[in-house]
Amino acid sequence: MMTITRARAVLADCLRRIALLALVAPLLWPASARAILSIEITQGADVGIPIAIVPFAWQGQGKPPQDLAEIISNDLVRSGRFVSIPRKDFVSFPKSEQEIVYKDWRVIKAEALVIGTIAPVGPDRFDVQFRLFDVFKQAQLAGLRYTVSASLLRTVAHQIADVIYEKLTGEPGAFNTRIAYVTREQANPKAPSVYRLQIADSDGHNPRTVVRSVEPLLSPAWSPDGKRIAYVSFEDKRSKVYIQNLADGRRELVAEFAGINSAPAWSPDGRHLALALSRDGNPEIYVLELQTRQLRRLTNDPAIDTEPSWSPDGRYIVFTSDRAGRPQIYRMTVDGRRVERLTFEGEYNARASYSPDGRMLTLVSGQQGRFRVATLQLDSGALQVLTDTALDESPTFAPNGRIILYATEVRGRGVLASVSSDGRVRQLYRLEEGDVREPAWSPYNRELQY
Repeated sequence: MMTITRARAVLADCLRRIALLALVAPLLWPASARAILSIEITQGADVGIPIAIVPFAWQGQGKPPQDLAEIISNDLVRSGRFVSIPRKDFVSFPKSEQEIVYKDWRVIKAEALVIGTIAPVGPDRFDVQFRLFDVFKQAQLAGLRYTVSASLLRTVAHQIADVIYEKLTGEPGAFNTRIAYVTREQANPKAPSVYRLQIADSDGHNPRTVVRSVEPLLSPAWSPDGKRIAYVSFEDKRSKVYIQNLADGRRELVAEFAGINSAPAWSPDGRHLALALSRDGNPEIYVLELQTRQLRRLTNDPAIDTEPSWSPDGRYIVFTSDRAGRPQIYRMTVDGRRVERLTFEGEYNARASYSPDGRMLTLVSGQQGRFRVATLQLDSGALQVLTDTALDESPTFAPNGRIILYATEVRGRGVLASVSSDGRVRQLYRLEEGDVREPAWSPYNRELQY
């Protein structure tokens, strides 16, 4: 069993792992094409709604700039809710409703059919149209048209996948979103490591470097509008919290108090950050109002309190504390009152955050030295372990609550992984070289560009 001393040391490491590193000032780095995260489905991809996605008819010269049907298919399959029928099984390749022969699709057991077109309509402008059909009812369920540049064609494909997902499941999709993460690369054993805070599409494509450093960067957190990221860095060998504006590259220093400044978490209205600070000697939870810089202390306990996260309705903050002897999850009202313990199963529970509907938490649960992603149902207190790896960390919900992205280790390398909230579907996100850690899933992206 984990001793009280060991439990406290593990929890303290959430803060000390920052302070023990002498980070140089991170350099703002222009957008660049870093290695794309490749995604491998490792469990649960063989069940779901059978759907046929016909290659979009290209009405230009040469090859189309993107295979939209493939992007849409990959999105839907990764959700675990769909089975994409292989193109080699198609009897026909319709590009309009008049060309659809529904029996051709019933024969191969497709329940839904997607067709579309893509056509150049000017310099770097493309017209994209798609339609979704119910094969058995022989009826159109959805159809949209877009006119975009080549750089936004993948975004359009993700939006189309979101529309299809919602029409066929009744729930919103989360394909047209982004993820943030930290990578570490080393040119050779004698060279210093290079760390990058990056953002990418939810499928790992279109990576963009936001911050670059020769030492680790930590704890990225998206603002509710998806336009800024708060993160932890060191400058002058001191921990500080910055907010990075993604549109213009500007950053703002928001916390450089004495001691440790860590674990930024946005309030749902985007006006406050919850932080773990040791400015008064002991790590406690504080709330910083961003406009006025007014700071409020919420916890006051000899234990280590860290890793705050807001409830979607803004009424509560959950956090990690060892006030009962071992790291466990607690919840308090936003004024710091009515503190209650939420986790009782397992010797270590930490790094909790809410699902978008506020009904459950995802967290890291430890038992006998193994740390795995779990969910906690807030109404019943039921804890469900979802993964079977040993060193999981930093779980984060997709904005529809269906998928949890987290960091883990595979054969000595840091990778990202995801698991469905019911534990049925699992995937790995790998870089060709280097490690990747500290994931954070963005809120919904309502626009075609940012």
